[in-house]
Amino acid sequence: MERFNRKNHWENIYETKELKETSWYQQTPQTSLDYLSAFNVPVSAKIIDVGGGDSLLVDYLLDLGYEDITVLDISEKAIDRARQRLGDKADKVKWIVEDITHFAPTESYDFWHDRAAFHFLTSEDDIAGYLAKVIENINTDGILVIGTFSEQGPKKCSGIEIKQYSEISLTNQFKDYFNKINCHRVNHRTPFDTIQNFVFCSFRKSASIG
Repeated sequence: MERFNRKNHWENIYETKELKETSWYQQTPQTSLDYLSAFNVPVSAKIIDVGGGDSLLVDYLLDLGYEDITVLDISEKAIDRARQRLGDKADKVKWIVEDITHFAPTESYDFWHDRAAFHFLTSEDDIAGYLAKVIENINTDGILVIGTFSEQGPKKCSGIEIKQYSEISLTNQFKDYFNKINCHRVNHRTPFDTIQNFVFCSFRKSASIG
């Protein structure tokens, strides 16, 4: 059986669908913006959006005055589309085309944001690799925000099986290294007028593992 090529799959998605034709499209990424506001994340904070693709969160971050933004996505096409949309503003952002499981950060972050990337990691090795990255590359007292499909959400996205989480199971992935701040469920209405239920959890990196 031919081995699944994750990168090729996502390049094909972004080659064949416009942003508003994808299930994850949000005109306003309100949940993510609410976390930034709730934690009073300063404009000088080092922020990374994992799996950010060509989502509009980066546009809002720039409009809010954030000065140190990194967007990582496996798809070069997605990154190119975001850069083209932003025009000259794109030069204010660090763009990384990489599979998160292969990502080797060269800096640490104060705010690590991941809406719907982590739940695509279904093997224990990939999950462990992701955990190692957040442990090593989030600053002490830094914030981790993870959003995944809940146990009441879809079991697949874009033809790929995902790993569903509850508040308990998502918390358990990070509890040895981070202090949970809160978790809540969010209904996302897709452009196709369907509902996807997410669980979002926020964590603060424990000083004990600085």
